[in-house]
Amino acid sequence: MSQRITAIRAAWVGSTILAASAVSLAAPVAAQESETATSDDGQLATIIVTANRRQENLQDVAVSAEILDQARVDAIFSAAGDVTALAGSVPGLNIESSNGRAAPRFYIRGLGNTDFDLAASQPVSVLLDDVVLENVTLKSFPVFDVERIEVLRGPQGTLFGRNTPAGIVKVESIKPSFDRDVRASLSYGSFDTVSLNAAIGGGLVDDVLAFRVAMQSQSRSDWIDNGFTGENNALGGFSDFAIRGQLLFTPGDRTTILASLNYRDLDGSSTFFRANVLGPGNNDLNENYDRDTVFYDAGGGNRGVYEQLGATLTASHEFDGATLTSITSYWTSEGSSRGDIDGGNLVTGPGFIPFPSDTQDSIDLKQYTQEIRLASNTDGPLSWQVGGFYFDSDFDVTTVGFDFPPPVTVNHTNEAWALFGQLSYELTESLRVTGGLRYTDDQKDFFVVSGAAPQPVSVGDDQFDWDIALFADVSDDASVYAKVANSFRGPTIQGRDVAFFNPPSVAQSENITSYEVGFKTELADRRVRLNGAVFYYTVEDPQFTAVGGAGNLVQLINAAKGEAYGFELDSAFQITSNFLVTLGVAYNNTEIQDNALEVGTCAQCTVTDPTRTIAGPFGPVTFASVDGNPFPNAPEWSGDLTARYGIPVGDSGEFFIFTDWTYLGETNFLLYESREFNASSRIEGGLRVGYSGGNGQWELAAFARNITNEDNVLGVVDFNNNTAFVNDPRVIGVSFGVNY
Repeated sequence: MSQRITAIRAAWVGSTILAASAVSLAAPVAAQESETATSDDGQLATIIVTANRRQENLQDVAVSAEILDQARVDAIFSAAGDVTALAGSVPGLNIESSNGRAAPRFYIRGLGNTDFDLAASQPVSVLLDDVVLENVTLKSFPVFDVERIEVLRGPQGTLFGRNTPAGIVKVESIKPSFDRDVRASLSYGSFDTVSLNAAIGGGLVDDVLAFRVAMQSQSRSDWIDNGFTGENNALGGFSDFAIRGQLLFTPGDRTTILASLNYRDLDGSSTFFRANVLGPGNNDLNENYDRDTVFYDAGGGNRGVYEQLGATLTASHEFDGATLTSITSYWTSEGSSRGDIDGGNLVTGPGFIPFPSDTQDSIDLKQYTQEIRLASNTDGPLSWQVGGFYFDSDFDVTTVGFDFPPPVTVNHTNEAWALFGQLSYELTESLRVTGGLRYTDDQKDFFVVSGAAPQPVSVGDDQFDWDIALFADVSDDASVYAKVANSFRGPTIQGRDVAFFNPPSVAQSENITSYEVGFKTELADRRVRLNGAVFYYTVEDPQFTAVGGAGNLVQLINAAKGEAYGFELDSAFQITSNFLVTLGVAYNNTEIQDNALEVGTCAQCTVTDPTRTIAGPFGPVTFASVDGNPFPNAPEWSGDLTARYGIPVGDSGEFFIFTDWTYLGETNFLLYESREFNASSRIEGGLRVGYSGGNGQWELAAFARNITNEDNVLGVVDFNNNTAFVNDPRVIGVSFGVNY
């Protein structure tokens, strides 16, 4: 029997699942120069992307990317959704969480990780103003007062480091300027959902000192009944406050210093798990499901509380021929979340839980990063950049059971450093080659601070990431490119099993090699934009997480290999100067390739993989072969559609209607396949109708999110009952905003 199978068996006594809370909203009135704006002559506006750590036209960069501008972000988060509301807004991007508003999990091109541990590693990096937010709780920091969100698909290891083999989500906040900028918006919707956004900025000393302060406050009243206690409107509320202050100092024409401070205070609800609401025998929500009701006999109200603080200092100086940039950042994240993990006391349906499934996980984290980069700033056929990066994090994770398991605190440290460089050379006027190389040394250590005491664990790896791309202009309006990239995700330690009397599990580094060809076109006098890419990648030793099952396990594993192929198409159509439509679609076929890998399965669902059953501590345990299965949480098809139509009124006003829709196709939630734990397809739409006056200085609008009130399963808990968690209900509201 393989070592992987033996290791999975060791986790029979295994763990549970937990819950917490995450973030997001923004709401300025006027759109930036982007997909929702047009240039003065009615053409599509230029899209700026920073995939090469410098501002470039998306049409000139060998990358498959989609940009969410300020107006689109405002619409997505208008009902105070958390960061998972971005799922499907870019084809190929999926985001989900079993930890409420505090620990989202990102997937690009199907590659991600379902690990719910607060020390989980992911192959998608999230960056805020060029600072990596590595820990899963930091990835939930609210998205507000942003200029754009860049989603870069495929490996980005050369310039952005390890743990980016699937891609990155790059958030760019609005920076201070010397022009006055005052904006605010207030919205109110269903369930007493309130969102307040405000920002003020401008010059303090002409051409020398400028500032910007932006804040966001989101809240919702309790709206979910507890059928077990008989209490109405007992759960579901939250309060999420965030603020950002920035100070820009330009002591000379060549020197820029930007200091920023980010703070967040969250008091909200963890994910609401719903017991026995699937099947049995199919993936339909059954008669046990009621979105407005849960049956909780534990969980302490499913409360999640987090406080986060981040300080960043970015300094740059332009020399003759090159610009030197330094980015220094320090972040903390402290909080906890508690949940009734087995979905409550609902006797209808199968599933024996051998102990109370009421747990709380907490984290106390500190992260420090330092980057120094020197990049060319001259015109000419050659451009280059070199740099170094240092990362250090230290955090404790405490797991507490009520009444089981006993409290355990474990410590994780991670130290990594890297050297990197990139060259780009114009071989001819129409042909450019770009290549990059990065060396990374990544070390992680783990020990038990209090409670059970297995031996400390240390893992490490040092590897090279590289990529090379050819970009060719075939006409004034069309370009093609080809790219090969190699990237890795560092080794990972999962320590939550220690709380359940098992040793920590370890996954070694995964390595991806990706091949991509694409095209960029702007047609019909720049009124049509069509960008597309076809990709194929293989992953050696992909990291996955085996969770739940009759053995109640949670363990990191490496499969032998993973393979995926597919395509993305992003398009925009400026039908008239007042009518803009965007459409994106992605196809993604993933497959686990390991004929020796088996994982524990549910005891009560209908497994469709080849299985075998043996005796376990809580009864028979069934193992399934997962060879040939798709990656977890990897929809085959995904897409998004937006449309905006405006009717000018007088010289300074406009009536407008904006709608956006996302689609996520067939999705398997776990490593093994069953008839219950998957989704057929999920669709959600939004609508915004309003009037803008004073050339965009004020706006009054009505909005709706999940306008058709879809009941979509977002994820499952494989915990001896057919438990699932679902999307937010429809929220209808009104908003008013000003922008001067």
